[in-house]
Amino acid sequence: MFVSFLRPNNLSQKMLRVIFSLYLVVTCLITSVQFLTEYLKTQDSISNELRQLEETVRGPISTSLWQYNQAQLDVLITGLVKMPIIEGVDVFDKDAQNIISKRSYTPTSVPLSIFDTKSELNWVLNGEPVLLGTLVLYSSSEVVLDRVLFGFSLIAITEIIKLSVLFWLFIWAIDRYLASPLKELMSQVDEVQLSHNLSKRINLSNIENNELSQLKNHMNSMLSAMERDRELLLEDEQSKRNWLENAVAKRTEELQTLNEKLKDLARTDSLTSALNRGSFFETAQHLLVLCQRQKSPASLVLMDLDHFKKINDTYGNFIGDKVLIHFTQTIQTFLRKSDLVGRLGGEEFAIFLNDTAIDDAFLLADKIRKAISNATLEVDGKTVTYTVSLGVESSEPQDHSIDELFKRADVKLYGAKDKGRDRVEK
Repeated sequence: MFVSFLRPNNLSQKMLRVIFSLYLVVTCLITSVQFLTEYLKTQDSISNELRQLEETVRGPISTSLWQYNQAQLDVLITGLVKMPIIEGVDVFDKDAQNIISKRSYTPTSVPLSIFDTKSELNWVLNGEPVLLGTLVLYSSSEVVLDRVLFGFSLIAITEIIKLSVLFWLFIWAIDRYLASPLKELMSQVDEVQLSHNLSKRINLSNIENNELSQLKNHMNSMLSAMERDRELLLEDEQSKRNWLENAVAKRTEELQTLNEKLKDLARTDSLTSALNRGSFFETAQHLLVLCQRQKSPASLVLMDLDHFKKINDTYGNFIGDKVLIHFTQTIQTFLRKSDLVGRLGGEEFAIFLNDTAIDDAFLLADKIRKAISNATLEVDGKTVTYTVSLGVESSEPQDHSIDELFKRADVKLYGAKDKGRDRVEK
């Protein structure tokens, strides 16, 4: 208890320390005033006793001085020094010269505080007082303290008893009306926090209508408000979650569609919708490997439009683009779904025919050549005709790369061009 009082770690103990410390300070001040008052009162009493004693011994001492009876004077002074309230006696002559001086203490044990009383020593001669000297009686703080020691002890014991009783009364009162309700309040708050149940309320036992009960009501009101806010937040969160899930699902569907379109755009030529060069060679390589595993033939047809630059120079790039589109659409009418057609660049195209020998590939290529040669294209009132040269090559057992097949077909294509164009070479 005293350790917690000296080092408080909660509100009630801090309040107890503050209240008791203030009470202790006030008590110490009042007790100190009582001690000082008692001390001064006792000192005045001793001073009065000294004066009374002076009146008693003044006559005998004056007689001894008048009669020059030194022995009697020494006896009187020695008797005075032995009295409990006297610490010392000085006798001076009329010229203030010290005649006799005695102390009840040694020079090494001088009292802390010394006070005295003085009176004149006179002898009456012919009705006239004759000044013989001065008598000084000394007393000290030790005499006063010895006199008041018992009273001081009673005051101290009384204050200690009062402090002890009040200390335990303070502890009981603060524990009864503050510490225990606060502990119960904190315990129930912890239960609400740990349970995560905002519908639970705080109920304190044996509590009066005071600040703690008001605090309890405010906290319950706060819990009710938090519960309502939580329900609103949950409803709002669920609404937003549903909206977000719908938005994500819709966006995912849109992204999937866009991804498909992007894949198509990445794989195909934007003008003719045929496979671009990279996609064509990549897909053709997979098909070639598959045909080699199945030991089935595969053929590659390379095609190049004849004098296509002249078409662009004569009719313009717009009509040139229309020619490329027309060519792609025409050759697709002769292909199977499993066949690949790609634009390798400019006016150069290629067809990969899986499970097709070179003779069948040649026949297909020649059909394409004839269809193109006989076709006419009407664009903006202009009639355009064009031809195509084709090179055909089939795979061999040692072919492992589409590049090897492409190189041989390219040689055949340039052979067709060298032989006058508008023809097929195999």
